[in-house]
Amino acid sequence: MIGEDTLDIGGQVALVTGAGKGVGRGIALELAKHNAGGIAVNDFDAGRANEVVEEVRAMGVKAVPAVFDVTDRGAVATVYEKVTAELGAPTILVNNAGNAGPDGTFDLGPPFWDEDPAVWNKYIATNFYGVLNCCHVALPYMVEAGRGRVVTIVSDSGRVGEPRLAVYAAAKAGAAGFMRSLAKDAGRHGITCNSIALGSIQTMQTPEQFEAYKQTDQYKKAIAQYTIRRYGQPEDVSGLAAFLCSDRASWITGQTYPVNGGYSMAQ
Repeated sequence: MIGEDTLDIGGQVALVTGAGKGVGRGIALELAKHNAGGIAVNDFDAGRANEVVEEVRAMGVKAVPAVFDVTDRGAVATVYEKVTAELGAPTILVNNAGNAGPDGTFDLGPPFWDEDPAVWNKYIATNFYGVLNCCHVALPYMVEAGRGRVVTIVSDSGRVGEPRLAVYAAAKAGAAGFMRSLAKDAGRHGITCNSIALGSIQTMQTPEQFEAYKQTDQYKKAIAQYTIRRYGQPEDVSGLAAFLCSDRASWITGQTYPVNGGYSMAQ
């Protein structure tokens, strides 16, 4: 590399939730590439967490698995203490865990008024309470350190609305609103809090399944809504996440950045 790494995060320790695959994995690897002092890889699935831990270690960066469900604050606190003992206290938290949580299926439901209230919690618990839990545990460590970065992955559905995803959209909008308020509380301690709002990311299917899906009318209808006619990839997200965790973003807080291929604009 010629000159300095503009995304250098200065040896900080990071905890990335939902990092056993997809966007979370991409962010964990990107932070490792830019001089992280250590990466705590969270997933509720220990096998997935350990696979990414090994990838990070192969890059010459310390890493540990952080196996917990973000909806369980007690488990978050217990594992956070263990991570701190092994790597040092994380001053970077990326809230990436989402979708429908560990036991839920993410799918389009009926109109809200016909929806079974029993399904609401699978979206609210992970996408909203999970963010609250992780921030509630992590922020005291950042306040003590006098520095910190919180980046929360939300959704364009929370910015502009999405039919048949009303509760999911509400949870993501709530998380983004929480980040804005948290930014105002935490800024005096050198802590920034921002969100990244995503369009559709290609992470849930194998390459073969996605190729088959691309031949369907459902895909053609979906992709027509994007100015850049493709689904996003984890690497479309990870660079912005690394930037927001770097010193170059030290005067940016309380913002929501769309990474959405032009699905929505000017909101």
